[in-house]
Amino acid sequence: MKNFLIPAAFVALFVSSCQSEKKADPVVEEVAPVVEVVVPVLLEGATHTADVATSTLTWKGFKPTGTHNGSLQLKEGAVIADSTGIKQGVFVIDMASLKVLDIPADNEDNGKLAGHLTSPDFFDVANNPTATFKFSEFDGKSLKGELTIKGITKPISIPVSISEAEGVTTIKALPFKVDRTEFDVKYGSKKFFDNLKDKFINDQFEVGFEVKLKK
Repeated sequence: MKNFLIPAAFVALFVSSCQSEKKADPVVEEVAPVVEVVVPVLLEGATHTADVATSTLTWKGFKPTGTHNGSLQLKEGAVIADSTGIKQGVFVIDMASLKVLDIPADNEDNGKLAGHLTSPDFFDVANNPTATFKFSEFDGKSLKGELTIKGITKPISIPVSISEAEGVTTIKALPFKVDRTEFDVKYGSKKFFDNLKDKFINDQFEVGFEVKLKK
């Protein structure tokens, strides 16, 4: 990990004498304290594995009459970095782990919605058990790579923040939008079906994640 110092700012305060016969007061110089900024980077040259037990992924879908939200589990993941930061990595999502969180678990509608989302109408989990985000570039603000859902791969850039505490590096993405129709998820889309009225489902859904990496 590299430590970078922010140079101290020097501010000179000049006090003039109010009477010409007096000598000017000496220059007063205030020196700001040196602040050490620790830039979190992953261990140079090492492969960091994702802690699937503590990592979290969320989803949220939209329709005119409301929203639904839930979670997914990370199946596996790894990140490679050098002294300049992240170089590449991959996160594999277990699509069969999809859960609905906005409907009580003991409500039959919970199971119906989860079943529908994992069916061929949506993510066809039986034939596509995982989704993958593979990235090969980090510009300091976003991970840039490819997202694969239902066997279809599209380029994507995901804004993230990176932090480190107690030996654990966290890559966090605030909710970002994914157009499901680009991955052959067409159910309820106005792009493909007419006369849906208010029964349509928004093409874009939100995804967020917080991946914990072990050294």
